Amino acid sequence: MQLRYVGAKPSVSAKGVSFDQTKPDRYTFLHAGLELLEALENVEVKERVADLRAMEKKIYDSSELMDLVKKYCQDLDMIFGTREEKTEALVEKYRLRVQNNATITADERSAWLGNIDIMRDYYLQYVTNESAYMCILNALADKIDTSHINEILFPLGNNYALVFSHLLPVLTDHKPPYDAEISMEKRDGVTVGKLDMHRPTPLEI
Repeated sequence: MQLRYVGAKPSVSAKGVSFDQTKPDRYTFLHAGLELLEALENVEVKERVADLRAMEKKIYDSSELMDLVKKYCQDLDMIFGTREEKTEALVEKYRLRVQNNATITADERSAWLGNIDIMRDYYLQYVTNESAYMCILNALADKIDTSHINEILFPLGNNYALVFSHLLPVLTDHKPPYDAEISMEKRDGVTVGKLDMHRPTPLEI
């Protein structure tokens, strides 16, 4: 198992393969997610605020990236052990959709199914990267909870805001759950991002 960039989610048809740029490869966000986790590990939380504005962008090579994923994902073997199963389920879903499509010719159906099969390894890497990223998002949610953080200030750029936007539904599903929102504001004359979080009271749930 390895982590490597594979590209946006493929969209397969009888005519060939295109790529849905609205569904980017989650590998794109892995570096930023790990940078944020490492920063939260080393920052001093004051009055439930983690100020990451001074964090510096890091570039991890493939070995460092994998080591960090292993560091934060204790159940990595189980998570990646299901990637073949997830990929097969995804491929089968697409194949069934084509097989049940009554509006295409037999030749179009054959070509479409062939294109799906050709993309299997691509789907496998896409699913692998997505699984690793979800693991990092859950590790971020756990870190926020165990560190009793209610607010995170972070620099804009480098996909940090996108990672936190992906984190919002993870925090909602966390045990305990959190309500969270992202905003921008001026701090010391610089526009920064802010993630606000709180646990809903029983009356809010």
